[in-house]
Amino acid sequence: MKNKQARSFVVIMIVIALSALALRMLIGKVINVTSSQNESNAQTTLKLISTAFENYAKDNHGAYPANIAVLIQSKPPYLDKDYLKQSPIKGYSYDCNRLDAAGYSCHAFPTRCRLTGKLEFSVTTGSLLISEDCDVNE
Repeated sequence: MKNKQARSFVVIMIVIALSALALRMLIGKVINVTSSQNESNAQTTLKLISTAFENYAKDNHGAYPANIAVLIQSKPPYLDKDYLKQSPIKGYSYDCNRLDAAGYSCHAFPTRCRLTGKLEFSVTTGSLLISEDCDVNE
């Protein structure tokens, strides 16, 4: 009788271990897919912000706006919403640390490196988009 109970216990432990391993692998895949979607959304958002700055400059004799509110409040608006104030958006926070008449520099970085995204993105005057691993800046 003890031998059957010992076998049952071992079988249960093996099933639990295999289930835990499968669950860990599944969670890793979900995180990777979500992270990739967040990165794609961050790139698209930065391109949208950059396009708004470039179009504004084109319409204003090469002068860029001093703040993002100008892009939202102009008629017609260059941007539909303030991505900087509404961040984080889909796991990424946005920041424009340089906004002046000569140009701009905006960044998107994951709220939690390796969980919500693996890459940080920067866009500068001329719509130059650059990406780098988020571990570099931690």
